[in-house]
Amino acid sequence: MTDLKGKIVLITGGGSGIGKIMVRLCLERHAKVIIWDINQTNIDDTILEFSNTGMVTGFNVDVSNNDQIQEIAKKVKQEIGPVDVLINNAGIVVGKFFNEHSVTDISRTLAINTNAPMYVTLAFLNDMMQSNSGHICNIASSGGLISNPKMSVYAASKWALIGWSDSLRLEMKQMKKAVNITTILPYYINTGMFDGVKSKIPILNPEASALTIIKAIENNKKMITIPGYIYRFTRLGQALLSINGFDWFAGKVLGIYKTMEHFTGRKQL
Repeated sequence: MTDLKGKIVLITGGGSGIGKIMVRLCLERHAKVIIWDINQTNIDDTILEFSNTGMVTGFNVDVSNNDQIQEIAKKVKQEIGPVDVLINNAGIVVGKFFNEHSVTDISRTLAINTNAPMYVTLAFLNDMMQSNSGHICNIASSGGLISNPKMSVYAASKWALIGWSDSLRLEMKQMKKAVNITTILPYYINTGMFDGVKSKIPILNPEASALTIIKAIENNKKMITIPGYIYRFTRLGQALLSINGFDWFAGKVLGIYKTMEHFTGRKQL
């Protein structure tokens, strides 16, 4: 079990969506929370809203910029202390056919969804290893389990994130370090990021999803999908069916391949 009381918790993308909810949930558990977000207004609003709940501070960070990551990580250690729990939550989605992507669309998606969790983790991991304690939670996606039209680059970024995150878990185990790694694979969450998505599978409630993530950290879960059956359905289907058979199952039965047809999303910075 990971007790969050008194722990320093850093949440990237903590100024909105499930990140903001997780800020509140951690404060309710008497953790000291640090928000990293690219939107200063969201940081200020979140701190103002939760300042009476506990100790919360924020830093304006573009996690696609490693120089900023390293600079602010150093500042965090000097001014607040070593991070006990890191939640890599920041992410973006473009949501269009691959041939419609610009080079910037591709590079920024990979920079934020894949590279940033690695860079942010690298900034704090050695301290955790030295103290032989800590927890890193990486918010991936069920899109990292299954191909999907209009999500090619997003899916690629999350497939990579899952592979890295779980490999890191195995490395900590192999090196006998008590640094826990949790990989989260949620379905679409109703936060605005995936506005316009239409799905036969219920779109997730942000509050319930955030609570599931925090409980996964507290219970030292290795990898979970939200909802739980997504992993079983996709992996079993991929194992037993031909590619054409799985396309029929995912596309026709579950309707996944049409979920992004009316995607609008929210404006990205």
